[in-house]
Amino acid sequence: MEVTKLRLFFFFSFATLVPRLWANIAEFDDFWKQRADEAWKNTLAAYEPSPANVTSNLNHNVNEALVEASANKTMEFEDVSTNNTRRNLRGKHNKNTGPCMATNPIDRCWRCKKKWALNRKNLAKCALGFGHKTQGGMMGKYYLVTDNSDDNVVDPKPGTLRHAVIQKQPLWIIFAHDMNIKLSQELLVQSKKTIDGRGANVHIAYGAGITLQFVDNVIIHNIHIHHIVTSNGGLIRDSVDHCGFRTVTDGDGISVFGSTNIWLDHLSMSECQDGLIDAIQGSTAITISNCHFTHHNDVMLLGASETYSRDQFMQVTVAFNHFGTELIQRMPRCRWGFFHVVNNDYTHWKMYAIGGSMHPTIISQGNRFIAPDDPKAKEITNRNYAPESEWKKWVWRSEGDLFMNGAFFRTSGPRSHPHLNFNKLQMIKFKPATFVRRLTRFAGALDCKRGAVC
Repeated sequence: MEVTKLRLFFFFSFATLVPRLWANIAEFDDFWKQRADEAWKNTLAAYEPSPANVTSNLNHNVNEALVEASANKTMEFEDVSTNNTRRNLRGKHNKNTGPCMATNPIDRCWRCKKKWALNRKNLAKCALGFGHKTQGGMMGKYYLVTDNSDDNVVDPKPGTLRHAVIQKQPLWIIFAHDMNIKLSQELLVQSKKTIDGRGANVHIAYGAGITLQFVDNVIIHNIHIHHIVTSNGGLIRDSVDHCGFRTVTDGDGISVFGSTNIWLDHLSMSECQDGLIDAIQGSTAITISNCHFTHHNDVMLLGASETYSRDQFMQVTVAFNHFGTELIQRMPRCRWGFFHVVNNDYTHWKMYAIGGSMHPTIISQGNRFIAPDDPKAKEITNRNYAPESEWKKWVWRSEGDLFMNGAFFRTSGPRSHPHLNFNKLQMIKFKPATFVRRLTRFAGALDCKRGAVC
């Protein structure tokens, strides 16, 4: 009894003092120390010393997908001058009555195959960008989620999503039917997991969000995440053989903390209490693709600390996403690392689209930027966190972007890319921004039915 009282006293007193370094871990015991050490080794192993090789490979695949689609005449050529939102976050926004149109190379890898449900794990071969090595639960068994409840976070019920994600072995997690899951506490996901929502309409909403902390190889695919709120913390099971005290959460949709080889694809996200996606504390080898973001202020934070220099190893690809209605800022907001922002559709922002501090390298290629009517918000970029004498040295590039309604991108840094070793033979020219509406047409959670193309 006395031990329990002491632990509770420690938890509630420490909760107000815990440094952000350990993000919601109230008791940094041997379990978490080992996880943190392993995660840092994974970061160093996943870091790509020549990031241009990754960007070149992605550009090559974009070009190949568009050439093939054009040859098959399956792409719908639309007017690029419109600011039509054309999507409904939680509706059936991506139905198509004609032939399957896999308009970007990630989708082309799997979407137009009727037997995708019989070969779900082939999805793991489709990632591109810095997260291209992510396997998720490819080497494990399938786990069928049959129960949408989340009543017991210390001893999760078999058949629930929480019970699935705390297992140690690799798992490919799928859903038996449509589900609305209200998480009572943050969902702590173990390494080597795929959360695959295809074939069901899955919403994680009106409760806590998803946390990837000191893990590797996680895929989250084809789910809706919205109306995420803070949770109070407490004793939560984070593994089959460990429970730990957690502090109050921020209310992020997905929090990636000290994790590597992460792929977030075809997510529909909106209205979370803090950020939609945060990736911080040495996380790297991340791809965020084919997502649809709406109705939010701080959309995406990549690097959260001015002093955490390990984020210099952060490498993130943001590709084929639609940044839609009622967004304010941070699409993304970056610190320290290398960020490839390619072929995204920015149809809305109220303050700015892309921001940064602590000398991040940002390569913007083939994006469409439609500025708001507000004359004070035409600039895409924001560096208000540093004086011009400092930020003018940062490498921020815009190549092949389309600027509409007065939008402009303020570039900086030397004309050549210093220390990046770009190979002109590898740097196959990306597709220009006039193709963006087609590349992002099916962004967000898809309406997939077994036995039919998605």
